[in-house]
Amino acid sequence: MLILLPPSEGKTAARRGKPLDLSTLSHSALTDQREQVLRALVTLCGKDVPGAMTALDLGPTQFDLIVQNSELPQAPTAPASAVYTGVLYAALDHASLSGVELRRANRRLQIVSALFGLVRPNDRIPAYRLSGSSRLPALGALPTFWRPAVSREVARSSGLVVDMLSSPYAAFVKLPADAVTVKVWQMGPTGQRTAASHFNKATKGHLARTLATCADEVRRPADVADVARAAGFEVTLDGQRLDVMRTA
Repeated sequence: MLILLPPSEGKTAARRGKPLDLSTLSHSALTDQREQVLRALVTLCGKDVPGAMTALDLGPTQFDLIVQNSELPQAPTAPASAVYTGVLYAALDHASLSGVELRRANRRLQIVSALFGLVRPNDRIPAYRLSGSSRLPALGALPTFWRPAVSREVARSSGLVVDMLSSPYAAFVKLPADAVTVKVWQMGPTGQRTAASHFNKATKGHLARTLATCADEVRRPADVADVARAAGFEVTLDGQRLDVMRTA
């Protein structure tokens, strides 16, 4: 099983650690493109601050993120699971895993990244600012740049793909035909079902942890639903879509 997660916009920079070494990251087939994106981002932030502010959709109080990007090749790194620190990753709580559950999670979880294409939780990366909706002048729209290569890497993975990507990261990969896409819902004030917003990321984080650490063989969409129900999630399988009622 392969569980695709989006990165978090919020990131925690490592205080110490080895600098970025692209050759150590998983999915070595992406190295050339990672070098292109890294070079384009560092050059933009180092030589064209106004252009970088526009391209990265930053405000005047966020100049520190431009400086951070310009220093990425020398910045200390940490495991991606520690760098990404949004709501989804707090719910996933990767740091609390150990033993066989940690090994399963590191094998099953993969994160779609605007800078690195695709990384595993234990890949060492620096904190950076680059969103899926960003458009680097040297490369254009990042979903278009990454989609062919990331799609090939996902297609090479064995097992069922579980898609928990947010927009625009869903545009970074063409999913296999049998992939399962997770959709989180909540009950509206009049009893109608509406797409969850605030609790969407937390629910996906909890579900990702359940699936990533389970001992069950998950080969079919029905298996995903069974594991989720056994863990207490309220789910409905609608073809290739797993509908999940949100959890706090």
